[in-house]
Amino acid sequence: MGNGLDPAALDAALEAVHRAGMPGVFAEVRDGDRVWRGAAGVADAETGRPVTAGLRHRVGSVTKTFTAAAVLRQVEAGTVGLDAPVSRYLPGLVPGGRGDAVTVRMLLNHTSGLAEYLPYAYPSLKAFPDLAATGPESLEELRFTRFDPVELIGMGVAAPPVGEPGGTPGVYSNTNYLLLGQLLEKVTGLPAERCIARDVIGPAGLRDTGLAVGAHIEGPHSRLYEAWFRMIDPPRDHSVHDMSWVGPSASLISTVADLNRFYALLLAGEVVAPSSLAEMRRTVPVISQEGRTIDYGLGLHPLEPLGPGQDAYWGHGGTVWGGGTLAMARADGSRQWCVAVNLQRWNELDASGRPQPHAIDAALADFHRLAANG
Repeated sequence: MGNGLDPAALDAALEAVHRAGMPGVFAEVRDGDRVWRGAAGVADAETGRPVTAGLRHRVGSVTKTFTAAAVLRQVEAGTVGLDAPVSRYLPGLVPGGRGDAVTVRMLLNHTSGLAEYLPYAYPSLKAFPDLAATGPESLEELRFTRFDPVELIGMGVAAPPVGEPGGTPGVYSNTNYLLLGQLLEKVTGLPAERCIARDVIGPAGLRDTGLAVGAHIEGPHSRLYEAWFRMIDPPRDHSVHDMSWVGPSASLISTVADLNRFYALLLAGEVVAPSSLAEMRRTVPVISQEGRTIDYGLGLHPLEPLGPGQDAYWGHGGTVWGGGTLAMARADGSRQWCVAVNLQRWNELDASGRPQPHAIDAALADFHRLAANG
């Protein structure tokens, strides 16, 4: 495999993630024309069916890069203004002066000040971000609920604002990307899923990628185990779950190979125009759902440094109930890596309600460093 790609070390690092407590983990690393794929653990804890690197997977908020790219394609076509108010396209969805103050760019980079709708859609999560006061009950109760995106947006809009439009730091909110899905439908006349497939997924040649429109994952896939901070013990499979709760914000299904291909093409200026890519890489400080301040662009963010002298990487991470993914590409296009896991919220909470460090966290960080640098 040559310089910069050590298959034995990558295999060992992935196996360490499994030994630390992850049921199943799989990944792909590309360095130029060299490719490593690996998997460790099980896709089904009951049967022992092993994970493989080619499985389809719910990739969560990695979806946001695809949705952002579709919006920027409309900007390039002249049908959407990046700094135009959302009220121009969706009158009434963000009522009053806020609809005139919030722009398309602010939705894309989470500086709209619009609150997250999820604690209002899932009653047992009402106390979020006070994790100790939340519970997993409504995840199961609403597993097959078909949510209306306009109603979800209404929950986020009606909630107390988390900032002024355009103010920084912004606050990460799925409400923003549900609005962008409605924007795409308004200006193209297509459901957001079809618009993203036509303008982003298809041109990128992604054969195993699409936005979910129901509760099931088509094709070979893993079960997805949700622990909700060890309040679900043993963790429960949520691979069958209606994804209307996130739609164009986080419902994408893909493979590690497709995501590496996508981010390589994106960073090469082949998904959106180079001028649009430059806009995607203009970052502002944003408070993540974990409470950390990160740099965030338009559906794209740089990887936090994993070590001294690390090259710049761009991409996105994502979680759903039971599944997680991180996909990153070196800015010069020479290397991409993507890792997927089938357990989420494995950390216990300490006395103050904060997630305690777990061996999985350290093992994943080690794999990320190796995937990025060695």
